Amino acid sequence: MRIVIAPDKFKGSLDASGVARAVADGIRAVRPDAEVELVPVADGGEGTLDAAIGAGFARRTAVVTGPTGEPVSAEWGLRGDEAVIEMALASGLAVLPGAVRDARGATSRGTGELIAAALDAGARRIVLGVGGSAGTDGGAGMLQALGLRLLDGAGAVLPGGGAALARLVTVDASALDPRLAEASITLASDVDNPLLGANGAAAVFGPQKGATPDDVAQLDAALAHYAALVADAFGVPDAADAPGAGAAGGVGFAAVAALGAERRSGIDVVLDFTGLRESLAGADLVVTGEGGIDEQSLGGKTPVGVAIAAAEASVPVVAVCGRTTLDDDRLRAAGFVRTYALAAREPDPEISMRDAARLLRDIGAELAADLPDGTDAVRAEPLTESTTS
Repeated sequence: MRIVIAPDKFKGSLDASGVARAVADGIRAVRPDAEVELVPVADGGEGTLDAAIGAGFARRTAVVTGPTGEPVSAEWGLRGDEAVIEMALASGLAVLPGAVRDARGATSRGTGELIAAALDAGARRIVLGVGGSAGTDGGAGMLQALGLRLLDGAGAVLPGGGAALARLVTVDASALDPRLAEASITLASDVDNPLLGANGAAAVFGPQKGATPDDVAQLDAALAHYAALVADAFGVPDAADAPGAGAAGGVGFAAVAALGAERRSGIDVVLDFTGLRESLAGADLVVTGEGGIDEQSLGGKTPVGVAIAAAEASVPVVAVCGRTTLDDDRLRAAGFVRTYALAAREPDPEISMRDAARLLRDIGAELAADLPDGTDAVRAEPLTESTTS
């Protein structure tokens, strides 16, 4: 029997590699003859770099400008001429000094510095995974790090942050890194919000970054002013309205408008560079999962993305999770022939998170015991292990 294990992280407990190893250990304890392949994945946000490292990318580190201007040591991945950059590691909420949020002043500059580092290393195909950003600067800092000059009325360079964009007068692209013309950039994002308005970057995501209602209004106006000038400079009049322009505080807009990026579903991008679809050929079973499987998961999160790919290869899928709020019918409809939840074994969330590796090993062993003669037993089993707790 050949089993592919392709989970996302269990946030707060284990990264995707740790989840995969724990399940694999449980399976091998019961079925030592099974061929088990580990393919940790992610959905383009947190954990994307780890998935890339698991797929053979070399881990690189660069000291870049953090979201508040303090230096941050940020990792990225390189494989041949392909790079994977996880924006949150350079410009995310998780790297804010003291976790103090600065919606008006936080910058995406460090992300641009990572792109420059990737270009320096010879990368010409760059995956930019966005999510968890600390700022709402429309990607201005990212573009400034790549040579775009944003000047006020006195000809001075604008400081970082979205609020400063209200003073923008001149967009000068003459010094933009020429290597970008040779590079293809993929924006890995499932966010389809436009840059501006009630569904835009400031209104929807600004409050998560500490923006007050007044801040939201000022940031949205500043972004509108900035977007008009950038769109004119690059000849892309509709870029602010493009699906995903509002991703990561407007980094989506900058990537598409100024860098010519192609936006793709995060899970699809990760499945490509991990080679999961190729791994599914000839597999008897796929195990996927994440910490929580819920309504949000159905919108394109990792487990459903893996289930879709597995269905295309006619391979049955089992899910593991910390907990699920979906009933059995919804889980079946999502493509899972069976769902194993840690909460069914340990109802105390604190203990479940602490002991996730042990519980996942137990689930792996139980899953293997349920498959004595192949996957027909799984196909016939009701989803009795799921839980809506």
